[in-house]
Amino acid sequence: MPELPEVETVRRGLAPAMEGARFTRVEARRRDLRWPLPKDFAKRLQGTMVDGLGRRAKYLLADLSSGDVLVMHLGMSGSFRVSHDGSEQAPGNYHHERSKHAAHDHVVFHMSNGATVTFNDPRRFGSMKLVPRAKLEQEPLLRSIGPEPLGNEFDARMLAKACAGKKASLKAALSDQRVVAGLGNIYVCEALFRARLSPKRRASTIADRNGKPNQRAEALVEAIKTVLHAAIKAGGSSLRDHRRADGSLGDFQHNFQVYDRDGKPCPTCKGKVKRIVQTGRSTFYCPSCQK
Repeated sequence: MPELPEVETVRRGLAPAMEGARFTRVEARRRDLRWPLPKDFAKRLQGTMVDGLGRRAKYLLADLSSGDVLVMHLGMSGSFRVSHDGSEQAPGNYHHERSKHAAHDHVVFHMSNGATVTFNDPRRFGSMKLVPRAKLEQEPLLRSIGPEPLGNEFDARMLAKACAGKKASLKAALSDQRVVAGLGNIYVCEALFRARLSPKRRASTIADRNGKPNQRAEALVEAIKTVLHAAIKAGGSSLRDHRRADGSLGDFQHNFQVYDRDGKPCPTCKGKVKRIVQTGRSTFYCPSCQK
C-alpha cells in the first residue's frame, strides 16, 4: 500500500491538472470501489471547482467549491494518470509498462482545463467519498489519525507522549496511524535504522517515567522527517503497483538502507541485515547497529 511519500508525490502530480479547474464531466464506470461510491457521485461533482488539493496521512483531499471534500484513497493497487489533449505525459526514467486494461479505469474526471484524470484500480481496494467540509474532522476515516510527521507540531515531545506506557514494539507503535500519520512498513524500517533503534524495542523506552522525551525520541523524530523528505524528493518508492501521476516510477527504493535487504551488508557496519516478522509484516534491520 502506498505510504505518505507516495501519496504526496501523487498529490503533487495531480495538482496542476485539478486545482482551479472544474469537473466538466465525471464517469463513474462502476458503482463501487472498496465501498459503494456516494449516491449521485458524478452528478454532485459535475460543475464544481477544485479549490485545492491536499493530503491527510494516506488520503488525498480535494476541496470543492460546493462545500464538499472529495476524500480519495489509493488502496493497494490504485493509481491516477493524467492526460492532456489525448496524450499522456512522458514517463520518467524508472518507468515500466502499466496495465492497459480499460476495465480497471473505474473513475474518469474530465476537467475544464482540458486535462483528463483517470483512476485505475485492478484490485478495487481504493475508495472515494464526498464529505461536507464542516464535518471533515468527524469523518470516521480521518478522525482517529495521529499527527502529520512533517508538520511543525510533530516533535519528540509529541511522539514520546503517544508512546509512553506502551508495551508494543517500537515498530508496531510507529505503524499505528493513531500514533503518527502516513507511516507504513517501508519508512518505519528506514527511520528506525537511521535512528539506530531496534524495531523490537518497547515503544515506551523513548520516554521517561513522566512521559517526557529522551535522546531516542529526539533521534527518531529527526530520522522520520529525514527519510520522508528524501523519499518525497525521490518521488516515492516503486514497490509493486505504485506510480507517480505521470506514469513514471519513484526511485527511493534505490536508497533503501535496510528495507528488503535481508542478508545483504549493512551500509554502516558491514554486518548482515536481518528480516523478522512483526504483527504479520516483514521487518528489516541491522542487529548490530540497532539497539
